[in-house]
Amino acid sequence: MDVKAEHRYAKISAFKVREVTREIQGLPAEQALEIVRLIPKKAALLIAKVLASAIANAENNNNLRATNLVIKEALAGEGPTSKRMHTRARGGGARINKRSAHIKIILTEAEPVVEKPKKAKGIKKNKSKTKVVSPKGTAAPAITAPSPDVSQLRAESADATSKSLAAGEHPEKVTSSETI
Repeated sequence: MDVKAEHRYAKISAFKVREVTREIQGLPAEQALEIVRLIPKKAALLIAKVLASAIANAENNNNLRATNLVIKEALAGEGPTSKRMHTRARGGGARINKRSAHIKIILTEAEPVVEKPKKAKGIKKNKSKTKVVSPKGTAAPAITAPSPDVSQLRAESADATSKSLAAGEHPEKVTSSETI
């Protein structure tokens, strides 16, 4: 069941309110109320009042427990803008927009979340087994290359007939006796 609370014509810009509403979206209501009380902004104070009102509405009107409430939506819409004038030099003027906002919070009842036990780090599933599927749908055995012998991998025992060099060896400088 959804429960809502609204503050209309709040004397603050909707842009400033949205910064705080994004932070509490989807959180449990009591946790969001604690977070909002720690934020040092005017918008946070207004949102805290609306959130507390929504929790009170849920408890008193719908007999819901505050521990099971989750913020479904926290919206900040633009209200009407009052246009004012500010005098400027040489008889001119500039316009000041005094913005307002409509703050709306919708709570819903959710079952308490039970945390799943976490897996120990370092334990991984073996995903090296690959299967090649034939066109008929029967699985063919995986083709694996034979692993080379350890003695073949060592660079010191490079073949004398090969042109490759062992590890740590550098080609000698070739100096020609001919001068041009």
